[in-house]
Amino acid sequence: MPSPANPRYNAARDIVLSLRAASHQAFFAGGCVRDLLLGHQPKDFDVATSATPEVVQKLFPKTLAVGAHFGVILVCHEGGVTTEVATFRHDGAYSDGRRPDAVRFSTDAREDVLRRDFTINGMLLDPVAFEATGDAAAATVDFVGGRDDLAAKILRAIGDPSLRFAEDKLRMLRAIRFAARLNFEIDPRTLAAIRHAAAGIGQVSSERIRDELTLMLTEGRARRAFELLDTTGLLHQVLPEAVRMHGVQQPPQFHPEGDVWTHTMLLLEALPHDASPTLAWGALLHDIGKPATYRAPNPNDPSDRIRFNGHVEVGVRIAETVLSRLRFSNDDTAQIVALVKNHMRFADVLQMRESTLKRFLRLPRFDEHLALHRLDCNAAHGDLTLYDFAKQHYETAPAEQIQPKLLVTGRDLIAQGYRPGPQFKAMLEAAEDAQLEGRATTPEEAITIVRKNFGNPSTS
Repeated sequence: MPSPANPRYNAARDIVLSLRAASHQAFFAGGCVRDLLLGHQPKDFDVATSATPEVVQKLFPKTLAVGAHFGVILVCHEGGVTTEVATFRHDGAYSDGRRPDAVRFSTDAREDVLRRDFTINGMLLDPVAFEATGDAAAATVDFVGGRDDLAAKILRAIGDPSLRFAEDKLRMLRAIRFAARLNFEIDPRTLAAIRHAAAGIGQVSSERIRDELTLMLTEGRARRAFELLDTTGLLHQVLPEAVRMHGVQQPPQFHPEGDVWTHTMLLLEALPHDASPTLAWGALLHDIGKPATYRAPNPNDPSDRIRFNGHVEVGVRIAETVLSRLRFSNDDTAQIVALVKNHMRFADVLQMRESTLKRFLRLPRFDEHLALHRLDCNAAHGDLTLYDFAKQHYETAPAEQIQPKLLVTGRDLIAQGYRPGPQFKAMLEAAEDAQLEGRATTPEEAITIVRKNFGNPSTS
């Protein structure tokens, strides 16, 4: 049972009580009921009611009409808590494969439930009865067999699954996500309907596809989610680049686990439940360039092996294409691409010059680069030597040593008489290299190194 101090639960319960006091039906609805029955703490509590949107707006002092046309009103409370209140409704045709063209409001709770997606999300709960008994099951109104499906761990569409997915194509991705997250089996008729309708997922906006895939990657069972996407044909529609990893063999001395797909699935399986979206997408895409760069070993050279020459550079380009297609933000794109671009650099950390190592360690959000490398190693040969070396240096080197205030800037070079030009960047890097490696500790020493390598200003 939710804590009495849970502000979201309290806000939703108070809305139910207010609506009932005004002679309207009102219940908790959707995912919060499912989670309560599973013994989980819901993140949000939604309310379904017979009251029309206009009545809801009049009854509560502060509301937002985020979807009044579809019967959805946000009721705002103190402390920034908002509760979604939806009027019972019957949906008309879904010509765009995402939202109904028109809705008819209803006073019949059963009619409202029958237009929802899955049985486990189609139950209602009476919070008054719940608090009186402490038994969520006894307080549940179940018109669709949701309780039985929860007990059997089955994800089943309400009614005709083909109709449910024709109405809203996004429901196919939601089915995969719920089945993976809850570790449920998908009902055979529901699974068959997804396979049949998979090609229609393109009607869903790129942003919504991106958000569902990101949730699959970060809710704790990413491998199962992507294997379900693959077997239903949805992955071929939303991320065909990942499908191409199947059957791409790798050198067994480095990758005893198998092909690129298997390796990537092992990374996804090991993603922590609280993994950031950028780390999760980095894990998914880090080897996305391998299928295009596969080179079989020379049969006439016993010492040759499978190679993927240039797979990082190709992977960066593919990742950029994927992230652009899915409309990722510039910041997220930059970090995910950086993870793909730099994931092979750990192979050189033991031989790096001190200046190169420090520049590597100061990459933005380097903790994610470390996490990806650890996942990569554990999904392959299991040797964490390079990871331990980089982690130890990252955690023990003071920030002022990794990225100190520069001894020499562009202005300093100009003041010395050097003119900006093609060599300016190389001069600054030479000065910083000397500083990072301890060969220069003063501006004068750094300038001396510049003069030694690039000559005096008069000859530059």
